[in-house]
Amino acid sequence: MEGAPVLAAAARPAQPASLRGSCLRRLRSLLPVGAWQETQELAKIGGPVFLAQLLIFLISVVSSIFCGHLGKVELDAVTLAVSVINVTGISVGSGLASACDTLMSQTYGSKNMKRVGTILQRSILILLLCCFPCWALFINTEQILLLVRQDPEVSRLTQVYVMIFIPALPAAFLYQLEMRYLQNQRIIWPEVLSGIAGNIINAIANYVFLYVLDLGVMGSAWANTIAQYAQAIFLFLYIVAKKLHVETWGGWSSECLQEWDTFTTLAVPSMLMICIEWWTYEIGSFLIGLLSVVELSAQSIIYEVSTVSYMIHYGLCIAVSVQVGNALGAGNPEEAKRSSTTSMLCTGFICLVVGVILAATKDVLGYIFTRDREIIALVSWVMPVYVAVHVFEAGCCVTSGVLRGMGKQKIGAILNAVGYYAVGLPLGCVLLFVARIGMRGLWVALLISAFIPASCSIIYIGRMNWKRASEEAQQRAGVSQLAGKDLNSAPVSHKMSLPSGREQV
Repeated sequence: MEGAPVLAAAARPAQPASLRGSCLRRLRSLLPVGAWQETQELAKIGGPVFLAQLLIFLISVVSSIFCGHLGKVELDAVTLAVSVINVTGISVGSGLASACDTLMSQTYGSKNMKRVGTILQRSILILLLCCFPCWALFINTEQILLLVRQDPEVSRLTQVYVMIFIPALPAAFLYQLEMRYLQNQRIIWPEVLSGIAGNIINAIANYVFLYVLDLGVMGSAWANTIAQYAQAIFLFLYIVAKKLHVETWGGWSSECLQEWDTFTTLAVPSMLMICIEWWTYEIGSFLIGLLSVVELSAQSIIYEVSTVSYMIHYGLCIAVSVQVGNALGAGNPEEAKRSSTTSMLCTGFICLVVGVILAATKDVLGYIFTRDREIIALVSWVMPVYVAVHVFEAGCCVTSGVLRGMGKQKIGAILNAVGYYAVGLPLGCVLLFVARIGMRGLWVALLISAFIPASCSIIYIGRMNWKRASEEAQQRAGVSQLAGKDLNSAPVSHKMSLPSGREQV
């Protein structure tokens, strides 16, 4: 009996270890089977996509750095011109091209290879036609800026820059399609190489046009235009030289003139998903500019930080879109569901890491951009709110990738419209101009507006009928008739599966 307390005491230290083991087992049980392998696949696609997006972003940054040495008016004009081009041009092309994240990924997953090339041809024609309304806005840039009371000289120089960029828009749109064409075949690194080539040419062209030929803002615009063509041509030549098109390209076909309704049904909501969120942040920056120069400068810093942070999740967004689309097209709904779940877990982990870094550096982050202590203090004050926004912003980004992989862009567009336009912007205006909370008020409004689509998208995806989504994907890929023959020999009464994936009764 005397030894019993000793034995009990000796047994006690084992309890925490046992408890830890139990917790670890429970934690592992929450992870989907094959989560680690899925994470590796997502990283293989998402990492290079992040680098490619960063390189695209650097082209405009380099232009701003070069023009910053010309003068304040020139810098303001170039910054405003890049914003106009992004809002009225690049965002539209990027959004429309996102329809390929559904169509190409699902078709490639179904192994209906030549149809991928037909989708690319159709996309090229539609996006080139969409250049015309974008050009109409480009041509009237100065008048639009004067209507919103921008400085006349800045507006004039902005118009000069945008007019020179007009011929570059088709190249930028085609580059978006080239990237989608390769991404959905899990070929990513060529776009990183094209981004490096574009940045090198952009830097050299800026130096020559600004400091050798002394062309000013015009020179910067020509440098950007040349860089856009350099990226598109480099990627095209790489695809041809490495024969990356052989499996999927069957030559130009009259089929590309058909099924435009199928493409636009996905492309328009895809565009709205991207543009609604993108435009909200641009409008927010404009509204803050009405308050004071200090608040606008602080907003510019946080906006740059948010852009880079967003790119990390955008890489994961593209990766999960490819994974989900490929799996659904291949008739593997369980794998698609696993990819979706794993991507959200990865997003949570990345948000934690990024949030800790931003929170830890909030007092010194502003010094990277300026020495003005008032601006630095304002950045530090607003940064904790942005860290919270970043969590839901990341959720919106990654769930939009899942929705695009499934072909449910319409849901994402509706949720973004409600969150950002019906709630976010009105609330932001109230907090800015009525409550007078200042810049922090806008970011509180953005926090609420990002929470709505992020949380609703997660709930929608959690309740998704993945088997039905897989059937729809195979219909889009044009293999539903073959799939029906393989899965069961019973005839489908009164229905015929069309190549477009639509059913005729």
